[in-house]
Amino acid sequence: IDLGERTEITAVATQGGYGSSDWVTSYILMFSDGGRNWKQYRQEESIWAFSGNTNADSVVYYKLQHSLKARFLRFVPLDWNPNGRIGMRIEVYGCTYRSEVVGFDGKSCLIYTFNQKLMSALKDVISLKFKTMQSDGILLHREGQNGDHITLELIKGKLSLLFNLGDTKTHPSNAQINITLGSLLDDQHWHSVLIEHFNNQVNFTVDKHTHHFHAKGEFNYLDLDYELSFGGIPVPGKSGTLSHRNFHGCFENIYYNGVNIIDLARRHKSQIYFMGNMSFSCLEPQVVPVTFLSSSSYLALPGTSGQDEIFISFQFRTWNKEGLLLSSKLHQASGGFLLHLSDGKVRISLHKPGKALSDITAGAGLNNGQWHSVSFSVKRNRISVIVDNEVTSSAHASIPLQIYSGDAFYFGGCPSSGNISECNTSFGGFQGCMRLISIGNKAVDMISVQQNVFGNFSDLQIDLCGIIDRCLPNYCEHGGECSQSWNSFYCNCANTGYKGATCHFPIYEQSCEAYKHRGNTSGFYNIDSDGSGPLRPFLVYCNMTDTTWTIVQHNNTNLTRVKSANRENPHTVFFKYSASLDQLQATINHAEHCEQELAYHCKKSRLLDKPDGLPLSWWIGRTNETQTYWGGSLPAVQKCACGLEGSCIDSQHYCNCDADRDEWTNDTGFLSYKEHLPVTEIVITDTDRPNSEAAYKLGPLLCRGDRTFWNSASFNTEMSYLHFPTFHGELSADVSFFFKTTASSGVFLENLGIQDFIRIELYSPSEVIFSFDVGNGPREVTVQSLTSLNDNQWHYVKAERNIKEASLQVDQLPQRSHGAPPDGHIRLQLNSQLFVGGTASRQKGFLGCIRSLQLNGMALDLEERAKITPGVEPGCPGHCSSYGNLCHNGGKCREKYSGFSCDCTFSAYAGPFCKKEISAYFGTGTSVIYNFQEYYTLAKNSSSHASSFYADMTLNSEAITFAFRTTRTPSLLLYVNSFYKEYLSVILTRNGECSDRLSGNTNEHHSCQLIFTLIPRPESQTKHCPVVSLNGIFIFQLHQFILSSGTEFNAIKSLTLGKILENSDVDEETMKANSQGFTGCLSSVQFNHIAPLKAALHHSSSAPVIVKGRFTESNCGTLTGADSTSSETTHSFADHSGPIDEGEPLANAIRSDSAIIGGVIAVVIFILLCITAIAIRIYKKKGIYSKNESKGSENEDSAESALKSELSMQNTANENQKEYFF
Repeated sequence: IDLGERTEITAVATQGGYGSSDWVTSYILMFSDGGRNWKQYRQEESIWAFSGNTNADSVVYYKLQHSLKARFLRFVPLDWNPNGRIGMRIEVYGCTYRSEVVGFDGKSCLIYTFNQKLMSALKDVISLKFKTMQSDGILLHREGQNGDHITLELIKGKLSLLFNLGDTKTHPSNAQINITLGSLLDDQHWHSVLIEHFNNQVNFTVDKHTHHFHAKGEFNYLDLDYELSFGGIPVPGKSGTLSHRNFHGCFENIYYNGVNIIDLARRHKSQIYFMGNMSFSCLEPQVVPVTFLSSSSYLALPGTSGQDEIFISFQFRTWNKEGLLLSSKLHQASGGFLLHLSDGKVRISLHKPGKALSDITAGAGLNNGQWHSVSFSVKRNRISVIVDNEVTSSAHASIPLQIYSGDAFYFGGCPSSGNISECNTSFGGFQGCMRLISIGNKAVDMISVQQNVFGNFSDLQIDLCGIIDRCLPNYCEHGGECSQSWNSFYCNCANTGYKGATCHFPIYEQSCEAYKHRGNTSGFYNIDSDGSGPLRPFLVYCNMTDTTWTIVQHNNTNLTRVKSANRENPHTVFFKYSASLDQLQATINHAEHCEQELAYHCKKSRLLDKPDGLPLSWWIGRTNETQTYWGGSLPAVQKCACGLEGSCIDSQHYCNCDADRDEWTNDTGFLSYKEHLPVTEIVITDTDRPNSEAAYKLGPLLCRGDRTFWNSASFNTEMSYLHFPTFHGELSADVSFFFKTTASSGVFLENLGIQDFIRIELYSPSEVIFSFDVGNGPREVTVQSLTSLNDNQWHYVKAERNIKEASLQVDQLPQRSHGAPPDGHIRLQLNSQLFVGGTASRQKGFLGCIRSLQLNGMALDLEERAKITPGVEPGCPGHCSSYGNLCHNGGKCREKYSGFSCDCTFSAYAGPFCKKEISAYFGTGTSVIYNFQEYYTLAKNSSSHASSFYADMTLNSEAITFAFRTTRTPSLLLYVNSFYKEYLSVILTRNGECSDRLSGNTNEHHSCQLIFTLIPRPESQTKHCPVVSLNGIFIFQLHQFILSSGTEFNAIKSLTLGKILENSDVDEETMKANSQGFTGCLSSVQFNHIAPLKAALHHSSSAPVIVKGRFTESNCGTLTGADSTSSETTHSFADHSGPIDEGEPLANAIRSDSAIIGGVIAVVIFILLCITAIAIRIYKKKGIYSKNESKGSENEDSAESALKSELSMQNTANENQKEYFF
């Protein structure tokens, strides 16, 4: 359709042929300015086709989402009524379009000088449209005397807006801002540009894509002349950059602050100055591009057979790395040649029957979407190819064969039928555009090809280049890198912290609590506090005690002294955290409780005492407001902790420091009002009087728990549901939650739109279905589980839908995913409420519990909504069935309202999961006696046999577990005796074997050899072997052994660790061992269900334990374990390091380097003189070892020194271990 002149078109309508069965059911719309070089109209981001008619008479009307300006329109039917033919009646709606155009020839420019008085320095608005076939050129330039300039330049088909502040000497390099927008703008179609510069806010818009930019303060002072040039830079080299090309193409409607510049130029006004030739019209170059739509497209052109010269040139553009560009048979079937893309390079393969002759390549990175030219020539036996007319990317070769041209050239692919020998099909077809094809220096007329005058083709679009940039806009989230082929785009998510087709879903957990319930121990972890939201992951320390603490450090944790600060010259300190304030805010919002210790020590330095009504010192938190309450106090009151408790040293003041005494005192405590944390700044002003001084120390931010992880609701009837506001996840949506149920089916959640919807349901006891529709018809992703999911245990579900694919994961089962159609609807548009635990129709409701429901990283508060909803209850009991296996070593799982805890009462271990070994250092002669019951109080009042009183202490078998570490033999490790003079002793004999003595009434002796696990050797194998002495230190981990004897062991009286102090009748071996007692480390002692060592260390006041001698808790036991990383110590916040991995803590135990030690030892063995040195070293180590063991108990003055001593002790102990792998 020729509309006669350029017109703005706003809508189209179609109808079938009158009174017939001819109508079109789907079509595409194209437009053009000159009847050539068509462009396809796109509705949504990726929808090309319009839905047409369903009968002959009704009118289907489309309002175009964005109007188009063109003179020619072209309707291309794609599908029509199968019982009729193509028939169309068309109406186009719009209005005439007035515009001013100016054409540049690449050697000219237009300069506009404006009146300084009319200039408003505050706001600059420039708008224009341009079209060009050149990929580079200056559109706009403005500069000042000292080198400040603004340039709008087309570089490789993209528009770049450059702000430059002066020369680099006076300004740092950051005084340059470059914003790039748009892509493929050299397509000879109109593109609009808008630049708004208001104060230091810059809005840069190209077509429909806008970049908002907030410049730093200096950009207010761009010193620019009152002169704008369009199409080039007037004086070459003035801006110091010579690589610029002038613009070759057309401008339309250039407006600067409302002034129509082309109109001024047309009327030859004095403000306008021309350089070079310009015309007030826009010439359309007569270039006819062709698009190869699919891998089966081809273009066959005739050649002149039998010539000894072949010369072919063309231009192409594509995103694909591979593809056949040109193929031809040589004269009389003597072979052929291929020109194809391989990994973005042009490769020429010449072959004759039976063998390949030559293979040469030229160019690189040719799949970047730009136009590239290829010239290919063969003359007799010399072959050459030149890419982009550059000598550097050309290739030549000589071949032992006279070449004569064949009679056909195949561009872009091969016919699927017909004579295969004419064309090589071993390469995939080319997808992209070609233009300016010439054979033998004669240009090919593509319009004649289109009219079937000569040549033939398949699946081509002639007279348009249909390339599109699928990375604009970039749908890769969180900084993922976008790359593309002709049909699709790909996201590289490396180093982003996210995964999935569009880098949407986080790799890391949202909180320390979540890591803890994966069974992880204390250490450094990356957490992503807003899930798939915009905030990046960051590193925190997770302290997994009974409650889970998240610790975030800042840059100033030392005690800092302050002198000579006053109102005029205050001491201000800023705290920078290892995470941004937004990241911290998300973490704090998730937490149940947060706190930060603020210590203020003072000597004649007041805090709040205000002679003029203003506080003397204050701190600033996240809200950027001044806070005048101090550690341990509450926000509303200007007091310190002692002021609240009424315990200040001067009762007239609300802070200890306000007493203003000439002696050190302090106001210290925890700030725990979440909204004000963390502390970002402290200001101190009262330290400038004589003898006046202050010191402050701010601890790390500590947060406990995760409210969202346990936030849950119980659905008690099928009719009940919770409703929330509409879910907005147009381009990417992820939903994750835990559920548990006994029902066989039910809908977890549903949200509807007019046609679109999203739903996740338990379809059967072993099947979860994620179904949705974004306008391309309903889709389903199903995960089948081998086990039933309705077993009343927690199961995890994660569903994600983005414009590339939809995926569903249940527990640890393999993820299922379905790809999205390449050119379909991509926006999920919902408008109803979000239903959780049911549906809008109240059918198939869910019975059971849903927990920790997250949508796009935002947690829904199920408990709050459940409180006001009938049939739904907040919270959900029964976590032990799912998490009970996290309690180790005999710990019992106990239910809590939110979560669970491990009860370690009957375990020899401690810690949140009963995995922390409890060990103690025994000095010489130390004795720990655990008394089971007083005998006489019961026996006096009874004549019956004593064992009836001690039913729980009459045992046929004893289960004993412990680990020990000592340098002494013989040693008495453990001794149990009864009221009937029976006893059991476990001793380490002189030769390092462990034996036990059991004496019953029959005086039988049972000796048994126990199994020990030696600490792993460097080759990391666990050996079961008799005790081996490692240079005098015995380190064993004793697995459980059960001793069974023919006699019952009645009425146990006491258990002794270390030396037996009471007089008792024992055998000679035990006596000998007891004379030494036990010196060294005992760890994790368990006797049946009693943990005597733990009782002595942790419950000494309440447990029936008597301790004599030097006995101190130590972490010596953790170093004997086979896997020291699994020991669960509560670390101080030390500087651990290691690789950051998604699931593992970063605190790794020090590992010995076996190879080096082996080498050293080999040398030692050969040099006999060193033996004496080693002996001395061992002797010294023993001393260090015993000193360090006892040192663990001493209370140091400060946390720092305690930490240092703990670390040095651990390292010494580790060295000890390393020392004895001889």
